[in-house]
Amino acid sequence: MSTKHTSYPKDKINILLLENISDVSVEEFKEAGYVTVRKLSGALSEADLMREIKDVHLLGIRSKTLVTEKVLAKANKLLAIGCYCIGVNQVNMKAATEKGIAVFNAPHANTRSVAELVIGLSVMLIRRITDKNKAAHEGIWQKDAKGSFELRGKTLGIVGYGNIGSQVSVMAEALGMDVVYFDVESKLPHGNAKQVRSLKDLLKRSNIVTLHIPSEASTRNLINAETLAFMKRGSILINYSRGDVVDLDALKNALQSGQLSGAAIDVFPEEPEKNGAKFSTVLQNLPNVILTPHIGGSTEEAQLNIGLDVTSKLLNYLERGSTTGSHSVPQLNLQLQAKTHRILHIHKNVPGVLGEINSKLSSHNINILGQYLKTNDEIGYVVLDVDTALSKEAFGLLKEVKSTIKVRMLY
Repeated sequence: MSTKHTSYPKDKINILLLENISDVSVEEFKEAGYVTVRKLSGALSEADLMREIKDVHLLGIRSKTLVTEKVLAKANKLLAIGCYCIGVNQVNMKAATEKGIAVFNAPHANTRSVAELVIGLSVMLIRRITDKNKAAHEGIWQKDAKGSFELRGKTLGIVGYGNIGSQVSVMAEALGMDVVYFDVESKLPHGNAKQVRSLKDLLKRSNIVTLHIPSEASTRNLINAETLAFMKRGSILINYSRGDVVDLDALKNALQSGQLSGAAIDVFPEEPEKNGAKFSTVLQNLPNVILTPHIGGSTEEAQLNIGLDVTSKLLNYLERGSTTGSHSVPQLNLQLQAKTHRILHIHKNVPGVLGEINSKLSSHNINILGQYLKTNDEIGYVVLDVDTALSKEAFGLLKEVKSTIKVRMLY
């Protein structure tokens, strides 16, 4: 069904993509008929984004751009935010939800890239390749097997057995490793992996520990002086998840004391806002430590997949009203319905709204040909397919419903 006759004509939609989002996203939007697509290479400060956001309908960001409550207060035309990355914690979700702005991300698109790198890092660290590489660059021949081991037969401990953790599990087993994992939920193991009951148990059993957990109150500084003491002496820690889940000072002490023989860290509590900026961490210049600038999922394949995934979700919301994958507006997966006009109604989740909608429309003899409702704790999302001849009248009536946040005539 054509969507050119819509209250938001495609040539009037303003799309802003920040942080050098993949060109495939620009191509996808333009192929769908959207011509006003701006792509910027870096993140914007809060003040700059507040100025830019006022006429934007769709915003695309990665992990550096902070969409704060102040930014969203200026975003009166904003329909949706696409986070072209795994998380959405850079967006003030409470404010986005209250304004009825759909927030999407790509939780699975870079899974393979991160998993492959974790396995590669495991090989590099257990063989102490970093130290030998440094010596060779300094003109020192350091041919030595001491402290260098195979992965085969070692135990890999995975903290967080989600999409990435479970794929690391499969790859590690293929290399002959034993795999144990700890997760706050019961998870079906892949292959011969075994779930353990506690983090302490996992740390005591593992030669290499890799973290794949979100940033939340229960995980902040989860790896600290106390938990590091449970790890096997000479073991290795890999953190390619979130920067605040490891106490870096405690990790430094564990590395210097020999409690740990190596570490690989990709994420940090504080990170520079742009490429080329100065960066400092207490882990710099320690032996057998690999530091990378938040590039766990930064492969061309991952960026392509993320671009396709998030852009598809934004287009489905813009053109069909589908909110599958949204973290703010309740999720509905919708198909187009011929010979109707579709109206989207977002409202505060309070009793009586749906009754008022139906009452208003029925009192004006407006026939509802299709109706879909989903709610979360804060807001409700109603999609109505109505007779084309009566859609303008229905649209006006829906705007009058109490507790309305946003009404949009889709097509």
